[in-house]
Amino acid sequence: MDSKELEKINRFTRREITEDELYTFSVILCDNEVDRDMERFSDAALEVMKETFLGKTGIFDHDTKGRNQSARIYDTQVVSVPERVTSYGAPFKQLKASAYMIRTEGNRDLIAEIDGGIKKEVSVSCAVERIVCSICGAAEGKCGHQKGETYDGVMCHMILDGITDAYEWSFVAVPAQRGAGVTKRYKGNKKGGKTMEQEFVPIQTQEAFETAVSERVAAAVQQTEKRFEGWVSPEAAAALTKERDDSRNVCLKMKIAAEKGIPLELAEKLSGDTEESIRADADSLAKYVVHEKGYAPSPIFTGEQTSSDPMTQAYQELITVLNNN
Repeated sequence: MDSKELEKINRFTRREITEDELYTFSVILCDNEVDRDMERFSDAALEVMKETFLGKTGIFDHDTKGRNQSARIYDTQVVSVPERVTSYGAPFKQLKASAYMIRTEGNRDLIAEIDGGIKKEVSVSCAVERIVCSICGAAEGKCGHQKGETYDGVMCHMILDGITDAYEWSFVAVPAQRGAGVTKRYKGNKKGGKTMEQEFVPIQTQEAFETAVSERVAAAVQQTEKRFEGWVSPEAAAALTKERDDSRNVCLKMKIAAEKGIPLELAEKLSGDTEESIRADADSLAKYVVHEKGYAPSPIFTGEQTSSDPMTQAYQELITVLNNN
């Protein structure tokens, strides 16, 4: 350990600590890769966190009791990994921290577990001001895109930006980020007098697990209903299709009846689901209703009353004669 590194550590101590008293180690706090929650930090967020996590304490499982304090960060840096790109095609970056502990009998086993790779995964707790969609840039919940869904070959995820505070970092068993782990605390801007705040709470009971699952399922159902709001149900679509087909069938029967010389009032009597079958039935019916001269008799309006007008009477008599011949 050089003098500059020791100087950085002593900025956080009450007295000058010697190298022999110290145990130091490096830890990856988080990165810009999409995590298990389909969220990621922006590159700008990593740069802000580089400053806000300086001096922050390390604990266990985000339990903020004082007895859980085990280490403190004395240096941070954002590291680029040239040979690696993120799942969305950007250069991969990590927020790397250097932490120190005072060697004591009480933490001797912890130091051994860190050296042995047992205590390795960590998670950070911080305040995030903005959460935006990776597809369109709109605030979370303000667009139609859903986390984890693919649009034109691109997977949607949420981008965490606008870091306003850093709380602590913890050793955990299963972090959200695969490379390091991150537990988020969201703190939005005030809108309409309200502030949205959501803090990570570990699930420790079966009841809490079932409640969390129920809430996630209910939220997914609500999102799906909203997404397909106004769409026609399969039943309604089938009914509309049948209505359309029935209308086409009626029009086709009337067309064929007119071609075959069958009175239009008899068109509905034609049977068949296809044009071929309807034409075949029309040919059979035409033998009985079509006039031998090749035209169909005019339809008789039985409810028509006799007119007192001589000209109208003459027309009515003519029609009667034509229908009877």
